[in-house]
Amino acid sequence: MRRMYLLGIPVGALVLTAVWADTGRRPPVLELGALTEVAEPGEELAGGATTVTDTGRNSFGRSLMNMDHARWPDFHASKKVFSRDWDDTRTGPVIVGPLFSAASCMTCHVKDGRGRPPASPKETPVSLVFQLGAPEGRGPHPVYGEQLDSHAVEGRTAEGHVEVSYEEVRGEFATGESYTLLRPSYRFKDLSRGSLGDGTPFSPRVAPANFGLGLLEAIPEETLRALADPDDANHDGISGRQNQVLDVVDGQTKPGRYGWKANQPSLRQQIAHALVADMGLTSEVYAKEQGHEDGAATGPEVTPEDLERLVFYMRLVAPPKRRDWETPPVLRGKAVFRAIGCSGCHVATAFETGTVPGFPELSGQKIYPYTDLLLHDLGEGLADGRPDGLATGQEWRTPPLWGLGLQDAVNGHTRFLHDGRARNAEEAVLWHGGEAAAAQERYVRLRREDREALLAFLKSL
Repeated sequence: MRRMYLLGIPVGALVLTAVWADTGRRPPVLELGALTEVAEPGEELAGGATTVTDTGRNSFGRSLMNMDHARWPDFHASKKVFSRDWDDTRTGPVIVGPLFSAASCMTCHVKDGRGRPPASPKETPVSLVFQLGAPEGRGPHPVYGEQLDSHAVEGRTAEGHVEVSYEEVRGEFATGESYTLLRPSYRFKDLSRGSLGDGTPFSPRVAPANFGLGLLEAIPEETLRALADPDDANHDGISGRQNQVLDVVDGQTKPGRYGWKANQPSLRQQIAHALVADMGLTSEVYAKEQGHEDGAATGPEVTPEDLERLVFYMRLVAPPKRRDWETPPVLRGKAVFRAIGCSGCHVATAFETGTVPGFPELSGQKIYPYTDLLLHDLGEGLADGRPDGLATGQEWRTPPLWGLGLQDAVNGHTRFLHDGRARNAEEAVLWHGGEAAAAQERYVRLRREDREALLAFLKSL
């Protein structure tokens, strides 16, 4: 059957429209023509005055450039808590576990950067964890809890391990070049307490980068609320919405902001949850290990002082400066980014941070994180089937793009998306579906020069 498709692409005040027939042939190449884009004053400073200029191996772990020098001793003391191995008697008593995924924050967040999946089926996942759900309904797994723990203290047995393998998925650009994506599959093995059970939802998640988190927390709530469009009232096909999650301290439901599914309402709770879920370390926020019968502790294993040091440190790690932001290829790529619809979720305009009590460095900054911190349906291809708060199994929070181009320099890899399946930025774009399907289809139809320009723009971030 012959079908006709209409594609409307907003470009400023213009709408570029293309019509093609579904005849089994490749769709026509999308000619964007002349696009006007100029560098905005200060857009190279991703974090405003907080932005660091380092572009090397340590560019993700620097303190805010505008931080008062009097804070340096506290910053470095707090970083030692972040780097501490809780299973090493040289850094303090062994209190990790008894079941855990990592013994230090730095194990997964190497150099404060992004994690990756294992390079081969034989490599044990390190910065990739597996969150579990109940076979029926919501909540943690009734036996294994919220997360599968692949390590245990002496005398205990790890819960299990996961072997990761990939299937190739082939596609073709409108210009004729082919591409190959990797679809992951997972085999759970060595399960210490029996099978997970049929229908158990699980979510593989790599460790995200740590920089700029204090600035994201400083974006006013009303700003994010104004970006939400849960009913797609403007009919652009994008219906971002805020997750609603529990603040475990005051018992109130609040908008989520952190995590792959925006399942944590504050930076403090995000850190405390990572401590208990990834390392089995209790705190005044989570006094019991999640989902384990023997998870009770006589007192917080992470003292209130060390928890506050971690929050202090994470608030004050700065995003890096952009590179080549004024060059013609990058400016063209920025225009293409807007034209094909990427900025519908990865907001390309600046945010203004609010007033942060006790942290003047974070207050009143003009920042460019390229996110809306909202949930979006990205389709079945990226679905994990595991609900989280209001988030469905197909919904994910828009991840910030700042620092994306320096990931290889810092972490030695360019793996992206929640499970690290994308081997580079282009594959990440090609995996987008759901609300982002139209933007993905436009990318596939671009001239090669425009695809290269868009990738040059992403590398500049």
